[in-house]
Amino acid sequence: MSFNLDQFINSCKSAVEADKPQKVISELVQDAVNDYKGVIDAIGEPKHAMVEKIYVADNLTIINVVWAPKMMLMPHNHNTWAIIGVYAGREDNIFWRRIPDDKNGRIEAAGAKSIATGEVTKLGKNIVHSVTNPTSSFTGAIHVYGGNFFEIERSEWDPMSLNEGAYDVEKNLAIFEAENSIVKYRNADNVEK
Repeated sequence: MSFNLDQFINSCKSAVEADKPQKVISELVQDAVNDYKGVIDAIGEPKHAMVEKIYVADNLTIINVVWAPKMMLMPHNHNTWAIIGVYAGREDNIFWRRIPDDKNGRIEAAGAKSIATGEVTKLGKNIVHSVTNPTSSFTGAIHVYGGNFFEIERSEWDPMSLNEGAYDVEKNLAIFEAENSIVKYRNADNVEK
């Protein structure tokens, strides 16, 4: 059976009300990205960086995140659990932990995980991570959150100082748009050579 976006949304909406929603939704996302061609047929081939809203409510957000080639996003948290399933390409995550008693809320690297096409990872409520698309292709991933991704108060960390600050949704969405300009520039530069 091929991936059906409406059915996926409805299954996630039911699962978020059940016991252990993160476990159930993780299985739903795994089933979806196992049929990565079906996901691409339903939501489109990743061709430009974006954060596309699929479903947003107070207790559940489903988004299609497309990372541009070589794109990086600074360390951030979600203040809710998250399930990430890659349907095209690969994303590399660095996991961070707070430095105890640091007055600036600084963090230090604590681990890493690569997620490739057909793979899923679960992030707990308190996880801090940064994301890189290390490939020269676009990476597409379904992200499911246990809250309203666009309205939850959370943090991001400066990539140079690693000091904590307030997460800025609009600034981060603008980063995706800026990446599209960079890709166009790289492509134009390659055509001229």
